Amino acid sequence: MTPEEWIAHDPDPATAAELAACGPDELAARFAHPLVFGTAGLRGPVRGGPDAMNVAVVSRVTWAVAQVLGGRGLAGAHVIVGRDSRHGSAVFATVTAEVLAAQGFSVQLLPGPVPTPVVAFAVRHTGAAAGIQITASHNPPTDNGYKVYADGGTQIVSPTDREIEAAMAAAPPADEIGRAPVEPAVTDLVERYIARAAGVRRATGSARVALTPLHGVGGVVAVEALQRAGFGQVHTVGAQFAPDPDFPTVAFPNPEEHGATDALLALAADVGADVAIALDPDADRCAVAIPTGPGWRMLSGDETGWLLGDYILSRVADPRTAVVASTVVSSRMLAAIARHRGATHVACVPGGYAPRSQPRSRV
Repeated sequence: MTPEEWIAHDPDPATAAELAACGPDELAARFAHPLVFGTAGLRGPVRGGPDAMNVAVVSRVTWAVAQVLGGRGLAGAHVIVGRDSRHGSAVFATVTAEVLAAQGFSVQLLPGPVPTPVVAFAVRHTGAAAGIQITASHNPPTDNGYKVYADGGTQIVSPTDREIEAAMAAAPPADEIGRAPVEPAVTDLVERYIARAAGVRRATGSARVALTPLHGVGGVVAVEALQRAGFGQVHTVGAQFAPDPDFPTVAFPNPEEHGATDALLALAADVGADVAIALDPDADRCAVAIPTGPGWRMLSGDETGWLLGDYILSRVADPRTAVVASTVVSSRMLAAIARHRGATHVACVPGGYAPRSQPRSRV
């Protein structure tokens, strides 16, 4: 599709006008490298053109997802749609839901911004065929994105991503893709998620927790879950608690980036916290810090996984019945811990999981 054709078929007058005002070099740059759909979905700046997140791109990728689901015999199935609080997320979630509805799917559009794990949970809890979350996770504030979950609440893996990419390339012009009105659903899914999270483990002491959602959508859910689990002393970074798509207090909203947790660690020191937790903006990852005498030490993701894995295996009645899974891009330490405990370790691709047919406990 030429730039002129794209502009003529852009269903959003604002991005159509934006593209029409671009000079030749800028226009050529925006059409040189369209967004590519991968296992993590799409991510890009919010602006006009095929290399970015906008109504036209969201319409076409949603049409593609619908074709892939239909090709698997799932036409008309139930699909969950959620979003974070980034710029454009509300509009993109509505467009996603309306395109799916026009394609005959039963769509549940979650009301308001929600953490990404809530969408994954909702897919599994409701038996949905898929879930879509509008989010750019910990990307800069100028970006947004589109993430797809398969049935069971798992992140999609290949070849599903390639099938969606191929269908997207064959999608009709965006203004020719039908949309049917969808109202946000009245639902207790967030409450059910909090109850499930809070029920994993009851607190047995009086640990103090310092927490920041880094201007993302995880604050309320995390605090409520922790308090219900018995952690009565949860202290939050006030300046970073409310969702804010501009992330004004951090240079980069990734809890693993240097400097992103400065306010959290200052709070943790002030309140004498036993642990400090920083969520990324869509709350599907966290960074954990522990006190080390006069200072604090940030744990890597691998280190957090080792501690959790070893703790859970220590509480399994018979570790020989347990299966521990970690991704191929993770450290092999968890495999060594599992071996030491007598458990089975399974390596999988990101988003993958151990086969459900295995008659074992899962960690």
